[in-house]
Amino acid sequence: MKPSGSSVLQRRLAADPALFTVVASLAAFGAYTAMYAFRKPFSAGTFSGQEVGGISLKVLFVVAQLLGYTLSKFLGIKIVSEAGAGRRIALIAGLIGLAFLPLVLLPQVPPWAQVGCLFVNGLPLGMIWGLIFGFLEGRRVTEFLGLGMSVSFIFASGWTKSVGVYLISRWAVPELWMPAMAGLVFVPLLVICLALLAALPAPSVQDVAERSERAPMDGPQRRQFLARNAVSLALLILPYVLLTVYRDLRDTFMADVLKELGVRPDPSFFARVESLVGVGVLAALAGLWWIRDHWKALGTYHVLISFGAILVGGSTLAFQRGWLGPAAWMVLTGLGGYLGYVPFNSVLFDRLLAATRQAGTAAFLIQVADSVGYLASASLYLQRTFSKASPAWTQLTQNAGFGLAVLVPLLLAASWISLKSSRREAR
Repeated sequence: MKPSGSSVLQRRLAADPALFTVVASLAAFGAYTAMYAFRKPFSAGTFSGQEVGGISLKVLFVVAQLLGYTLSKFLGIKIVSEAGAGRRIALIAGLIGLAFLPLVLLPQVPPWAQVGCLFVNGLPLGMIWGLIFGFLEGRRVTEFLGLGMSVSFIFASGWTKSVGVYLISRWAVPELWMPAMAGLVFVPLLVICLALLAALPAPSVQDVAERSERAPMDGPQRRQFLARNAVSLALLILPYVLLTVYRDLRDTFMADVLKELGVRPDPSFFARVESLVGVGVLAALAGLWWIRDHWKALGTYHVLISFGAILVGGSTLAFQRGWLGPAAWMVLTGLGGYLGYVPFNSVLFDRLLAATRQAGTAAFLIQVADSVGYLASASLYLQRTFSKASPAWTQLTQNAGFGLAVLVPLLLAASWISLKSSRREAR
C-alpha cells in the first residue's frame, strides 16, 4: 500500500530538524492567526450609537465574548490536558466551526440576542491555544516554536482587525456582517495549517531526555500537581493575570482609545502598530532559546517580564507628559506588554517543567493561568459596564499601565525567591 502524503511528510520532518522547526513554527503561527479571525475582527468596529438597556453594544459584545472565552479556559483545564495528539486536530476544527455559527447569526437577530451570539462565539475559542501548543511542547526547540506561535497573536490582532476595517471601508460590508466575512477570509489558511500540524512527528528520544515526557493528565494528577506547587504557581500566575488584563484592555479597546484621542486610523494602522510590536518582541526573545540551563532561562524570563512591565509604565508616563504621540505610545505599550505576556504563553511553563522534571504538560499550566487571567479581565469589564462612574478607556488603560509597572516586578521577585527555595529543598 502506498504511504499517504501525510506520513511521507511526517518522516521527512522527523529526519530533518531544520525543516521540522520551520514547518511547525509556520503551522502553529498560521493556525492561531486563523483562529483570531473568528474572535477579534468585531473589535475593529465601534457600533456607534447602538445600545442595549442603555449600555453600549460594543461593550456588551466585548463582555459577552470574554465571559464565553473565560468559561472556555476553565473547561479547557480538563479538555486540553486530557487531549492526546490524535484528537487535537478534530477538536480545533470543530471548536472553530462552532465559533463561526453565531457570527453568521449575528446580523439576523435582535440586539439582545446579538450579545448572546458573542458569548457563544467565545465559548469554544479559549481552548485553541492549548490544543495547538500541545503539538509544540516538550521539544528541544520548543523555545523557538513557542515564540513563533506566540507572536501570532500580536500580528494576528492587527491583521485581522485591519481586515475587518478594510471590509467595512472598502467593500461596504455592514459592521454586523463583518466578523463572519473576516473569518471566511482565513479559512484556507486554517485548513492548510491544520494539515501541517497533523503531520508533525512526536517528540524524539532526545527531546524527552532534555525536556521530560509530556503526557495527558487526568483529574487526580492535575490536583496533585497544583497542590504540590501551589505557592510557586500562585506567585507566577498573579503577574500573568495583571499582564492578561492589560493586554486584553489595550488590544480590545485600541480603536476606542484612538477615538477618544481624536485619532482616525486608516485600515492599515492596527497592522502597522502590531507588526512593529511583533518584530520587537521576536528580536528580544529569539536568542533566549540558546540558553540550555533551564534555571538560568527561568531567571532570565523573570527579569525580561519585569522589564516589559516597567516599559509599559514608563511609556505611559512619557505619553502623559507629551513626549510621545499616540502611535508611538501604542507601539511601546504593546512591546512592553507582550514582552511580559509572551513568555507565559510559550516557554516559561515549559522551562519550569524541564527544570523541575515534574510530570505534567505546559498546555495544562497555560490553561490554568489563562482561566484566572481572563476571569480577572471579565470581572473588570463587568464592573466598568455596570458602574455609574467609569473612567474613559484612555484613562483606564493608563492607570492599568502604571499598576503593571509596580506590581509585576514585585510579584516576580517573590516568585523567583520561592522557586529557588523549592529547588534547595528538592536537593
